Amino acid sequence: MPEPNPPRPAIAVLVPCHNEALTVAEVVRGFRAALPGAVIYVYDNNSTDGTADAARAAGAEVRAETRPGKGSVVRRMFADIEADWYVMVDGDATYDASAARRLVDHAIAHRLDMVNVAREETGQKAYRRGHRFGNRMLTGLVGRVFGQQTNDMLSGYKVFSRRFVKSFPAMSAGFEIETELMIHALELKLPVGEISAPYGERPEGSTSKLATYRDGFVILRLIGVLVQRERPLEFFGAVAALLLLAGLGLGLPVVLEFLSTGLVPRLPTAVLASGLVLSALLALAVGLILAAVTHSRREMKRLAYLAAGS
Repeated sequence: MPEPNPPRPAIAVLVPCHNEALTVAEVVRGFRAALPGAVIYVYDNNSTDGTADAARAAGAEVRAETRPGKGSVVRRMFADIEADWYVMVDGDATYDASAARRLVDHAIAHRLDMVNVAREETGQKAYRRGHRFGNRMLTGLVGRVFGQQTNDMLSGYKVFSRRFVKSFPAMSAGFEIETELMIHALELKLPVGEISAPYGERPEGSTSKLATYRDGFVILRLIGVLVQRERPLEFFGAVAALLLLAGLGLGLPVVLEFLSTGLVPRLPTAVLASGLVLSALLALAVGLILAAVTHSRREMKRLAYLAAGS
């Protein structure tokens, strides 16, 4: 007879790690103390410094994901792990493990699908100025386009419901996964909460994997892609408006000259203006078609979200 499936844990703590041997044991011990009944899963992402051994010695269940990047690890974790509630936290020991119980209780009490941690700095070097500015800018940009739900979109400390995790189509490979998580919640209009918790400095000898400018550009590019994908009518409508304005700017003088003289001396300009106006109409048509496709795709994601509740 096949063995019955083991009961899924009520709470799973997911820790993506890459070369965090100096800190991962502290993270594991902290969350074991804060959530005694939880199972701690550490996913090692090609570490070369003994991260897996340190996590295993601290009592975590260690698994591996060979595709590089935090997004790749999150995609694997969400697919593999079965639980009722998921706590995701970086393995660099900068987040407060003692806040975990409060986060989970808040999510359960208010029936939320995601609770985000807004970072409160506890040290001068905890949050670099470039990271702080980039986070505020990108969080504000997403808020303007998709709706404001949090003040710290790029925080690496979150709690998710099972419905959220099992309906999330993770596509990102790197740190931009935090943006994709937030936009998924906003697009499906899921209940989201936020709680502040201390954010400390990295231990001596530990370095951040986040590159301010490179990763900021990647996140900005992802936002642009998601705007085009999730708001196609607005995106292509704006393109159509720009093309139409350019076409009218070039074409109106030609039309006025034709009405007064009966001649079209600037034929190339007239052709270019006509092409721009036709392109504007084509862009608008593309936006309308993709808006219908996006609506259907959003309905399918909503159905997947509802089906994952059991």
